[in-house]
Amino acid sequence: MNDPHYTLTWPDGTSSGLPERIWVGDDFPASDEYPPADATGPLASLRFITAAIRRRTRFWCTAAAIGLLAGAAFYVISPPTYQASTSLLLTPGPYENVNTVQNDDQAMAQTRTVASQALHKLGLHEDPGSFLATYSAIPVTERVMRITASAPSSEQAVQRANAVAAAFLQFRAGDLQAQQKLVLASLNQQVSQAQQQLSSIESQISQLKSQPSSSDQQSQLKSLQAQQASAQATVYNLQQGAIGNQATIKPETAAAVKGSVILDAATPLAHSRLKPLLRGAVTGLIAGLALGIGIVVIQALASDRLRRRDDVAQALGASVRLSVPAVRRHWWSRGRSGRPAANDAEVERIAGYLAQVVPRRSRGVAALAVVPVDDLQVPALSVASLAVSLGKEGSRVVVADLCDGAPAAKLLDASDPGVGAVSVRDTRLVVAVPEPGDLAPSGPLHRRSARGQQESFSERVANACASADILLTLTTLDPALGGEHLATWATDAVAMLTAGRSSSTRVHGVGEMIRLSGTRLVSAVLVGADAADDSLGVSYTPETVQSG
Repeated sequence: MNDPHYTLTWPDGTSSGLPERIWVGDDFPASDEYPPADATGPLASLRFITAAIRRRTRFWCTAAAIGLLAGAAFYVISPPTYQASTSLLLTPGPYENVNTVQNDDQAMAQTRTVASQALHKLGLHEDPGSFLATYSAIPVTERVMRITASAPSSEQAVQRANAVAAAFLQFRAGDLQAQQKLVLASLNQQVSQAQQQLSSIESQISQLKSQPSSSDQQSQLKSLQAQQASAQATVYNLQQGAIGNQATIKPETAAAVKGSVILDAATPLAHSRLKPLLRGAVTGLIAGLALGIGIVVIQALASDRLRRRDDVAQALGASVRLSVPAVRRHWWSRGRSGRPAANDAEVERIAGYLAQVVPRRSRGVAALAVVPVDDLQVPALSVASLAVSLGKEGSRVVVADLCDGAPAAKLLDASDPGVGAVSVRDTRLVVAVPEPGDLAPSGPLHRRSARGQQESFSERVANACASADILLTLTTLDPALGGEHLATWATDAVAMLTAGRSSSTRVHGVGEMIRLSGTRLVSAVLVGADAADDSLGVSYTPETVQSG
């Protein structure tokens, strides 16, 4: 930046004429013939959600990729177990119910007792309850049962299946033999009780015979003798039944024990390494995708950020005369001369629109302010690009950058505080940057009384604008400071905002500050507009009607 007291001399032969003002929104006249219909659509619709998902493609794709990796990692950390299966042939015992024997055998195989015996055979010291979860017993038919065991390796799975099968057969054999003992013990007990009853009757008869004979004594004796005969028959029948049952039960029990064997030895089941990995990866992918899209949809529904042109126009109180897609991050490159040059078509569109809305003045400087609502980079580049373009056309341009960090001035290689001339691509411009402490400096239009450095800066800008054609001002507005100083820098203002970055309250506040300052809010420029947004972005306010 040159000396602040540098006297600016514009090149000879430059023209102060500006191109005719062209309104982008002239195809939509604002008049009483077009009533302000409710152009705002529903807050949540299928197109709204689809647009939100499309905007956040990178996010939910990342979530899906993380889910995919998590599913694959889970397979690596906890690989699937190997399985082995064996079949048992079971012969029913003499006292087993054929209708319930399958469920009884399955229940016995899945008891802690059988699990403990199997662990003992394997020589393992695990909890029987945990071991129960590693195998299953499923009846195939009335006499066939399949036992399937899982283990970290194929060999261990075979060993566990064989151990469980052997433990179950051993437990079942013991149960059948225990049933045999109970049945025989019950029969012997019945014979013993009948013999005791017979002995009691015989004792009574013996006592009765020792008494003197009488009609009453003879009557009692006949009754006891009849009972004796019946008791003798009962004892005989029970003895014969016990002998017969013993002769039958023992062979049948032995046959059930001997006939219950391992039908097929334990063999490993087919095991695929790729299939579980793919299953885990696909499951993680689906879960991550669903989670990512769910987060995007919830954030979109809960967000108060404005995206539609109509919503922006309604909150700002001014029409959205221009909307462009998202601007690439590499906006500014070095030309052959080493100076910056715009290289984005959308930025050129914005700069072209700003050139059309620069107010026409027959006398004095034409002043336009660009007010960023959120992002500073795209507005700064647009102002810098517009300044260079107007300078090449022969206009004498002053650029005032009142934003923190002076982003537009930095693009023009003039970020130091002060007022001075710069040369950009063989184009001469004047750049004004206030001191860091000047939060709301006065401009050359209707200057307020000021002191010290602020008054000196204002005077230097006024001197530069005295011989200039156009004054372009880039400034943000803070509700804490107000926007009264904006009228000293520009007669017209254009608000620039990015879709999805600002809330309705913020946008409305900027529009009100511009109007309260006395500066005419021409329109808004929306950056990053959705391709699915069909709203017009027209605000039917008295100001819009006058500008139309």
